[in-house]
Amino acid sequence: MNKEKKLSANTPSGFVDRYGKELALKEKLIAKIEENFLKFGFSKLETPSFEISENIGKFLPDEDRPSSGVFGFQEENDSWISLRYDLTAPLARYVSQNYLNISNPFKRYQIGNVWRNEKPGPGRFREFTQADCDIVGSNNPFADAEMCNLLADTLYFCGLEKNQYQIKLSNRKLIQGLIENLKISENKQLTVLRAIDKLDRVGTEGVKQLLTIGRKDKSGDETIGANLSDNQAEEILSFINMKSLDKIKSIIPNKLVKDGVDELNKVLEGLNYSPNFNQIIFSPEVIRGLEYYDGPIFEANLTFKIKNQKNQEVEFGSVGGGGRYDSLVSRFKKVDLSATGVSIGLDRLLYALVQLNKIEVKNNSPIIICVLDQKYLSDYYELLSQLRNQNIRSEIYLGDSGLKSQLKYADKRSSPAVILCGEDEFKDNKITIKKLNSNIDEKSKNLSREEWKKSENTQITFDRENLIDEIKKLI
Repeated sequence: MNKEKKLSANTPSGFVDRYGKELALKEKLIAKIEENFLKFGFSKLETPSFEISENIGKFLPDEDRPSSGVFGFQEENDSWISLRYDLTAPLARYVSQNYLNISNPFKRYQIGNVWRNEKPGPGRFREFTQADCDIVGSNNPFADAEMCNLLADTLYFCGLEKNQYQIKLSNRKLIQGLIENLKISENKQLTVLRAIDKLDRVGTEGVKQLLTIGRKDKSGDETIGANLSDNQAEEILSFINMKSLDKIKSIIPNKLVKDGVDELNKVLEGLNYSPNFNQIIFSPEVIRGLEYYDGPIFEANLTFKIKNQKNQEVEFGSVGGGGRYDSLVSRFKKVDLSATGVSIGLDRLLYALVQLNKIEVKNNSPIIICVLDQKYLSDYYELLSQLRNQNIRSEIYLGDSGLKSQLKYADKRSSPAVILCGEDEFKDNKITIKKLNSNIDEKSKNLSREEWKKSENTQITFDRENLIDEIKKLI
């Protein structure tokens, strides 16, 4: 007789479940980010998770094959729709669709999930949350300065100290001007840009290898190089280590470079008025969105190390960034609207804040009323009504097990306390509470949960009229 095949209880690769405290932390961070976005004058936009597939291709960064990184579905009329890859394509479509009815410039923020059909890896998911802010319809360099200021201010508002992050600022025209000056052929340019983009991960020597003969990493994987000459590679390495805009302008006689430097100087002028000025530095190695940005670009990098899954200390790197991208709307309408924007990787930022203990949430688990005797159910429900009328999260145990299992249930729910009332309590109009959490007072903060439960004073009895006051001490 064939046994029925059981289903595999696994999530698809690159997707994760989230529950309880993890979600509460994420919701708190979203609320913080939204509060700051609103403070800067942005309005919230919500768009569908799906877009028409052909509307997404333009906005796929670093993709040789448009739409190869998305999850697409064919409809009955043979048209294709795709889960959004980022929040910029929906913005482009929305602005084009509502061009006559929205303000110009148009300032919007959006926080939502995006999906990328890419190879997952440690800390790299195929579904994750982005927080985006954009200004559409402004060529003013002060708009780019505002984006840098917003990014720096949001990280500080979310709990990071100002010495724990930097906003690196550059302009895509600088590196494009250098490439043009070095006469690097078009078929090598993308490889060159990707090599520079890996500076933080592979160091100067690693970038030099990627620019020339190629590189083999510790695992043995080989990356094909751009096959530049040693002289070309040295010119690029010299460029990405320069910190003076005037020097770059003087040694690279190129119109693109001149325009890029002039634009950056105007952005820096706008930043002179920012309280976050010291967090924003010129850094020519910033690349971002290889097929995407065409002016000022910026990237938020955390400046401390974290422990990876192998308990090794590693550089955390970028948690967000953005830049100026023109022709946002021109694919849909014969109108060119310049845009500048910033995107924060919310899950990565949350991971960093948790590592630093910079974000916490109150224990929001319910008070559990244990059922010691079914004949007192009406009394238990009366207690439940008292608690809920005061907006205290609470529930009566609804399982079929005895007290030991009820306490185990409360423990798994991380409940602050259970109410234990039987015949003696109801006869004397008393309430007994057993405390379960480990942060009742300063003395117990260093105890583990198990140590706390075994310590003295974990169980108290008091007059029933004091129920609400005693519970509020615990939550």
